[in-house]
Amino acid sequence: MPISIPGMPVESPAGGVKPPQYFVPGVAGDHGEPIAMFFQIGGFLFQNNLPSNAHGNGYADPNVIIPIAIESVQTDGGAFNVREGNNSVNSAIIFGLRERVEPLVRLTADFRDLNLVTAWSPKNPENKMWLGLEIGYGNGYLNRMEHRKQYKGNVSKVFKFGKHDLTVYGIGYYGFAFQPGLIPIDTHVPDDTYDSRQKEETSNGALILNDVWHLTERSQLQFSGFYRYYTLDVRPNFGDGLIRQSEHRNVNSEDALYAEQYSKAFSLMAGVNFRHEAPRALDLDRVNGAGTFDPVTGNNITLNFYSPFIAADGTLLRVLHYNLGYRRDEVSFDNRDLYRPYFSFSRHAGINSPKGTISLLPPERIWFLPAVSLSYGQAFHINDPRIGTTAIFCGTIVSKARAYQLVVSKAIARTEFRVTLAHVTTAQQLARISNDTGLQQDLGPGVVKSLTVTARHNFAHGFVQGLYARADARDRLTGEPTPEAPRLIWDVLGTIDKLPFHLVARGEYEHVGIKPLGGGFDSVPVREFRGAVIRPFVSKSFDIGMNVFIASGYGGQTVETLALPGEGNAFDRVTGFPLRSYVTASFTYYFRRNSRF
Repeated sequence: MPISIPGMPVESPAGGVKPPQYFVPGVAGDHGEPIAMFFQIGGFLFQNNLPSNAHGNGYADPNVIIPIAIESVQTDGGAFNVREGNNSVNSAIIFGLRERVEPLVRLTADFRDLNLVTAWSPKNPENKMWLGLEIGYGNGYLNRMEHRKQYKGNVSKVFKFGKHDLTVYGIGYYGFAFQPGLIPIDTHVPDDTYDSRQKEETSNGALILNDVWHLTERSQLQFSGFYRYYTLDVRPNFGDGLIRQSEHRNVNSEDALYAEQYSKAFSLMAGVNFRHEAPRALDLDRVNGAGTFDPVTGNNITLNFYSPFIAADGTLLRVLHYNLGYRRDEVSFDNRDLYRPYFSFSRHAGINSPKGTISLLPPERIWFLPAVSLSYGQAFHINDPRIGTTAIFCGTIVSKARAYQLVVSKAIARTEFRVTLAHVTTAQQLARISNDTGLQQDLGPGVVKSLTVTARHNFAHGFVQGLYARADARDRLTGEPTPEAPRLIWDVLGTIDKLPFHLVARGEYEHVGIKPLGGGFDSVPVREFRGAVIRPFVSKSFDIGMNVFIASGYGGQTVETLALPGEGNAFDRVTGFPLRSYVTASFTYYFRRNSRF
């Protein structure tokens, strides 16, 4: 992943060959991917989630972004923001991208992997433009060589025309890797793989535009749009034989937004978004005894979103801040089943999503009182009915959710404290990808309750932050725990920018506790420490660094029914892939180093 977010563990979802994904307390990310992800391009929120994707319905992979492009990361409750629609159920992540970067060449390597990043921008700081390229080759740290290849290109340019700020952002990505997949965690498996044929190949590209028209000092009008293409060929083995999931899709979107601040007591924002998704040749094939693939399912899907929204924001009497919004999503879903035409269908749904946050801000003279915020919101995600079950025709293409959140925060002696209580109820959904068939599964309605406590202390040359999260996630009908959702998260993060010998250091420790996996099985805890020490040589325009990752446990833990060679009958067992520790070295050369060091 391009960046670590405290309290949001990075883990490969259960289900074989899948890229890493962010998780939040109580949420199993494979269950419909209820975590929305956005790239902020100028004033536009480009949504990265992909409905009806083989990796999971709504899967979002931020790997297309070169890490140096990320300037900030913002997380919120998702359900409480009118600009965040499909998939914004449990949380939303917004990557703020830079308008300029320092020209550099960075090489990071260890004994099995190599990564090269280069970036360029004009000398004139008023020229907000940059180009970036990342090339990666590697074999990972398991015995199965991955032969990974990744190529990324990002380009950004901001044009100023009178009262207009036009941002243009381009993304290009290609990746290929043989991946080990999941293996039993309590049994030695040769070469750390159940099937050495497992692999993934994907390409991705997007052109995104945002025009901010500053009408007055207090009002603006935005026009945005993008075109995106995406292809995927992933070949996992869940214990029932090698399968192939593939697709290619085209996506386009148009967006208009108006915002004006009339006074401190009232600001208005209104907008509308149109989005068209066209996954084609969305195929599932299974290998036969001759080693060739036989078709199982094939679909052409078309999704159209029409989403107007409006919100009001302001502060009353200096102590009461409000943000109230309403979103309406009109969604049409057309499913053409290529092998079973009688399962084809077209559906339409309208979703109303009221949202609101009320915050009490204590006066400065009452310094001992905390700030308190209460939020309520309705959210949704689109179901994925590719398999053509009868449940599709008597159900809905939309899975709705309701979310409540209470936040209490206070700063004392340069230390910020925050307590967050969240409660989210979800409807029945066709979401999770089956580990055995590669098809969608019908999940019952659920409820997620979570408590998160954060403390952050800032000092002259850095900060230290601690986070504790506890969650409970269950099926609302049966009371059974939701499989694979993290219940306990510890996270400690620190940075020091002034050490002896001009060193700069970063470190983070993360602990994800035992998770129920279903069928009476539990996971083993996952513990990770990641750290970096950098020595800048300012006068010589380069840095050298060392990056450390120390881990125990398994990623992607789930229950699979499989038999290893020579075992006979298949049986249920906990599977995952072992996490391995490593050390890498980096060298960064800056072509025009500024004084920020």
